[in-house]
Amino acid sequence: MKSLNYHKQPIPGKIGTIVLKPVKTREDLALAYTPGVADACLAIKEDPRAVYDYTNKGRTVAIVTNGTAVLGLGNIGPSAGKPVMEGKAVLLKVFANVDALDVCVDEEDVERFVEVVRAISPTYGVINLEDIAAPACFEIERRLKEILDIPVFHDDQHGTAVCVVAGLIRATAMQCLDLHSAKIVFSGAGASALATARLLLEFGVKQDQITIVDSKGVIYEGRENVNEYKRYFASQTDDRTLADALKGANIFVGLSSGNVVSKLMVREMAEKPILFSLANPIPEISVEDVESARSDAIAVTGSSKDRNQVNNVMCFPFLLRAVIDVGAKDVTTNMLKAAAEALACVAQRSGRIMPDLFDNMILPEMAAEVARAAQDDGVATKELDIAEYKRSLHKEF
Repeated sequence: MKSLNYHKQPIPGKIGTIVLKPVKTREDLALAYTPGVADACLAIKEDPRAVYDYTNKGRTVAIVTNGTAVLGLGNIGPSAGKPVMEGKAVLLKVFANVDALDVCVDEEDVERFVEVVRAISPTYGVINLEDIAAPACFEIERRLKEILDIPVFHDDQHGTAVCVVAGLIRATAMQCLDLHSAKIVFSGAGASALATARLLLEFGVKQDQITIVDSKGVIYEGRENVNEYKRYFASQTDDRTLADALKGANIFVGLSSGNVVSKLMVREMAEKPILFSLANPIPEISVEDVESARSDAIAVTGSSKDRNQVNNVMCFPFLLRAVIDVGAKDVTTNMLKAAAEALACVAQRSGRIMPDLFDNMILPEMAAEVARAAQDDGVATKELDIAEYKRSLHKEF
């Protein structure tokens, strides 16, 4: 297969190491290693914050997974998940010039996983959690944010949320639909769906506008065996199935599994419906099936084949670049909102629902607004001139 050859030839894997300083003479060697390296070690011992001055810590992201929820493939384990994590590192470097390493941890117990990440954290400036199954991912993120002095970002939650909300801002504008009065139905109740629903609340959407459907049906008040994260969105409704919930709905957000939405369900939605079918590799319903069912619908998927692809790759490289550049101690809700608004703004300029991933406006616009929000929230350790920062990013790419 072409994809297997891509990963195998001419050298296995997708990432490696670049040496940044010359090591061509004995003097170079003496500076890079012994005895010169001792000066850097002692400087850091004297002032622990100096690690950001003399090492790559501050600009290196750890992409950490246990492989329990790998993009549409499920619990395939840390080794099988490694190609995805290497891919994330490639995207960070190519699109935002951020260095990253994959850290695949063979541990599903929350306490032990948290302890492993805590123990390795001195190496990294940012922890990017990836492909960890819910509800464990929520507890892992919460615990790590409490105990680490570096930012923790769960891309499956917050990167996806930023991209979906940005896309909905644009799609509702194009359909002349008020997001704050729309009936919104989610298929899926994992990390991505719940985080997206929560970010919508931050944009003024009311909780009673949202219905969430998991593999067992609608999450309604009084339903048994529902964890606390799902229960937060329990609806007062008689709807019990996805088909029930979609009747008269304005917006469908699919973050679940393939082929769960039929053409009949689409026909029973409200006028000018919006369908974001983002399951990978097979969407909840294809763009072609939506278009054959309705002529007034907007339909997008998470596939790179779709002109208006909604995928978290539209967020995490650019957001994390800002986190690094501004020396953020945390990733706040306002930073996520700034990222979504910036992404929607770039899409609007291009007349699209989502910008093209290769649009060189995404990095300067999103990174600048995220950095501004970090400074406003008091989590930045570096004070940037935002206008100058944006100009420098334009020049870089």
